[in-house]
Amino acid sequence: MTENLRLLSWQRVREYAVPPPMIETSTVRRQVGDWAGACAAAHVDVDVDLRELRRRHGVELAAAVRADLRRLAPDLLRWHMPRVLPDGLLRPGTTCTLARYPLPDGGTGHLVVRTPPAWAAGPQRMSLAWWDAADTAAQHPDRRFRLDLHRHLWDARRGGELAGRAGHAPDAAAPVGPGAATVVPSDWAVTRWAAEAALLVESDGVPDGGVAVHLGARRLVLRPDDTGTPQPPAPEDLANLLDDGRLSGTPQARRRQVPGIAVLPHAATWVPPDVLLLRAGLIAPGDLHPLVAQALAPGSTRGRRPAPVPGTRHVDCRGDAHRLAVVDGVLTALDHAPDEIRREELLARLGGRPLPCLHVIDQLHRAPTALADVRARLDHGDVDSALATVEDLLGAEAVLRAGDLQDELAAVAAGRAAYGAYRADLLPLLLDVDPEVPPDPWARSDRGFRASVVASSTHRRQRDRRTRRLLAASH
Repeated sequence: MTENLRLLSWQRVREYAVPPPMIETSTVRRQVGDWAGACAAAHVDVDVDLRELRRRHGVELAAAVRADLRRLAPDLLRWHMPRVLPDGLLRPGTTCTLARYPLPDGGTGHLVVRTPPAWAAGPQRMSLAWWDAADTAAQHPDRRFRLDLHRHLWDARRGGELAGRAGHAPDAAAPVGPGAATVVPSDWAVTRWAAEAALLVESDGVPDGGVAVHLGARRLVLRPDDTGTPQPPAPEDLANLLDDGRLSGTPQARRRQVPGIAVLPHAATWVPPDVLLLRAGLIAPGDLHPLVAQALAPGSTRGRRPAPVPGTRHVDCRGDAHRLAVVDGVLTALDHAPDEIRREELLARLGGRPLPCLHVIDQLHRAPTALADVRARLDHGDVDSALATVEDLLGAEAVLRAGDLQDELAAVAAGRAAYGAYRADLLPLLLDVDPEVPPDPWARSDRGFRASVVASSTHRRQRDRRTRRLLAASH
């Protein structure tokens, strides 16, 4: 993927992934001390049992975890969570450490955030949980996507550190050697690698083989000096890395995990996309998360887009300009009498050519012009805004018809059922899925699962009202 396409993908992610109502509701609840309510507003399920932690590990550890939960801005965490381009959906099956705590027995406990596997990732929800060495059944935290060294990405009190840690502040850049800045891609945080690696070494100890930087399929090892401090990459190593993807340093670092070599966290490897979007002029400071905007563009205010006002649609109907508008919750042709509409609908069912007004209404119910916007909101789990868009266009009492819009809503309902099964520890094989789904549900992608549901959904009838009510009730 080229840099321009990557930026355009991030621009779309920033538009839909964390909607303003979610940020506002979560912020209000967090500021009054309701951290659980803030998590609920940000679509984060809480699986942390503070009473159980106090029983197992003592009052002090439970108090430390509670203090971090009060500092947690779940909407900010969602904003910075690892994502998979080009769709920009949350990286599935990932466990990220938010904070670590020393245990009385000498071990280490982790406050983690988890994303569901791909087959259950439809609603784009996350969950907070506790992990320690005794939890052998749960997925081990991913050392590449750890956030305990980057608390500014989720801690509301430390959001201002983003500018310095991203290399955005004027005094944050550190030279890496002559000519190095002219050969590396703009999204490589080269000027921060050595400093971030030093924080990693300070936290975890001095690795024997250095710190590995993962750059997609490329790998680079930051060598320590005599004092154990990782050194910036040499310009020739960066040039070799860009020429043929050749590893600079120990060849063993190509392996997934190598003893004696630490891994630089993903958040320290890349320049944050918000910085790149601001530099390219693809996003305004007011469209950023408020805590991100305060760090990268101090003094900016969050822009509020005016809510769309349902209006009258004009249609060329047999040479006359006719009007379509929502009346009593249903999109209606205003310039045709009810008897005429019923007669024309009957003729259309018998195979006749429908009135242009009725044809436009039918097409809007099947595949509205705003379908791309609705689909993007549904992809990122923003069901409320998607349903509001549909109701503004078609009316709150509209009965959907077989088509792309109905299929998308049905697929989202099926995705919610899959996520519910995942939360209940049910195997995906127990779900009532379609025979076209690949036989290995653990390996299928969310896109493939959703496509299979959409492909077979045309065989289902009379489900539009039920589907919308299910989505509204389960949200």
